[in-house]
Amino acid sequence: MREIISTKDAPQAIGPYSQAIKANGFVFVSGQVAIDPATQQVITGDVAAQTDRVLRNLSEILEAAGSGLGKVVRCGVFLKSMNDFAAMNQVYGKYFSSAPPARSTVEVSRLPKDVLVEIDVIALE
Repeated sequence: MREIISTKDAPQAIGPYSQAIKANGFVFVSGQVAIDPATQQVITGDVAAQTDRVLRNLSEILEAAGSGLGKVVRCGVFLKSMNDFAAMNQVYGKYFSSAPPARSTVEVSRLPKDVLVEIDVIALE
């Protein structure tokens, strides 16, 4: 059994996908980029500002699913440039300061809306 998760407190899907799916005790959250849910526009700013917006979006979706950042078990981080790793990691560390989840970080050639970072997560309910 699976349940579609949707909240207006995070950016609406910009394609044929759900913000998240809850299934078998897990919440699978689609990759989030630095879109302000109030305007549905990409925020201005560097990778640190974009990472902060992405993590706030992820938090809102997880809360709508009855979960939260503290229950995240796996993250995938996609960076436009690995040169931004340290700045992304500094902001990321503020959200996952104790018992951080497993994670992979990769550089990709391009991201939706030409953002600098995208993050997806898997969390416990």
